[in-house]
Amino acid sequence: MAVTALAWTVAAQAQGSVTLYGVADVGVEFLTHADTGNHSLTRMASGNLSGSRWGMRGTEDLGGGLQALFVLESGFDIDAGTSAQGGRLFGRQAFTGLSSSYGRVTLGHQNNILYDILINYDAMAVSPRYSIFMMDAMTAGRYDNTAKYTGKFGGLTVTGLYAFARGTSLGGGALASEIPGDPGSDRAMSAGVEYSTGNIGMTVIYDEQQGTRGLAGQSSAQRDRRLAVAATYTWTQAKVFAGYRWLNGDIGATTALPARRADLFWIGASYQLTPALTMSGAGYLLNDRHGNGDAWSAALLLDYAFSKRTDVYAQVAYISNDDGARIGLNGPSTTIGAAGTNQFGAVAGVRHKF
Repeated sequence: MAVTALAWTVAAQAQGSVTLYGVADVGVEFLTHADTGNHSLTRMASGNLSGSRWGMRGTEDLGGGLQALFVLESGFDIDAGTSAQGGRLFGRQAFTGLSSSYGRVTLGHQNNILYDILINYDAMAVSPRYSIFMMDAMTAGRYDNTAKYTGKFGGLTVTGLYAFARGTSLGGGALASEIPGDPGSDRAMSAGVEYSTGNIGMTVIYDEQQGTRGLAGQSSAQRDRRLAVAATYTWTQAKVFAGYRWLNGDIGATTALPARRADLFWIGASYQLTPALTMSGAGYLLNDRHGNGDAWSAALLLDYAFSKRTDVYAQVAYISNDDGARIGLNGPSTTIGAAGTNQFGAVAGVRHKF
């Protein structure tokens, strides 16, 4: 019986696995003009370079090169021990699917393709603090009710998704879902191509969202469209980044709130000063075509790795807003002073991966 049990255990381990993993990232942040009274703020902040999280991922070998897989990932604020993503149990990711040599198909709550790919094309890796995320939150977006395909063929990656209802907040904790007779409500579609070979990487991504029935001023006929192109080049110890994002959207547009048309440009570089110390810098420019919502920002990061799992970091950034812009260093929804207010920020912390 003991031999039989041991043989079954070995076979089970060969067929599949489940891994517990996570990131704990916390630091102290200083911000100027942190409210409408233009007061400064010093606070403890969770998820600075990486969103704090814990998760489980697993695979099962089904034979013939076919695998089943799942990911369940929960975000949390380590400074208070509370759940992130509005209190969702698995607010970062929750999906299952099948994988083979022809690609991977997954169903559930998943990252959008902008997030999946642009993390490789932003010197700040689309981090929660002081990255491309502050200019466009959808560069780190997630969609509910999503079917996604990802195929890797040598240096070429092809991916696409369809969200039956992307999960826009309707207030009171409710989220938009599929509506009988109106399949376009809250829908999203996206596709991306990435090519990486040797020292060069490049990508083109398209993302489209539709308006949400049930929200004032919105309908499924309204659309927000984004097109992003980006590239990287790597030398022995250095890497440079450049990209452009086009936005044309009318979701929620009214006479008082016109449709949006904006261009976002970014450049950046990282340099391995020593085997443990990396310096990164980035600049972002937002050009609002339909108003005075222009803004530019610059960020600098020093990261020291004690090991592959633990590092400490220090980061500073500055954002300058035009007369009609109120973009904070921590994202478009950040509360800062009046329109046209500028902001300086600095954060230092520690990140541990497990």
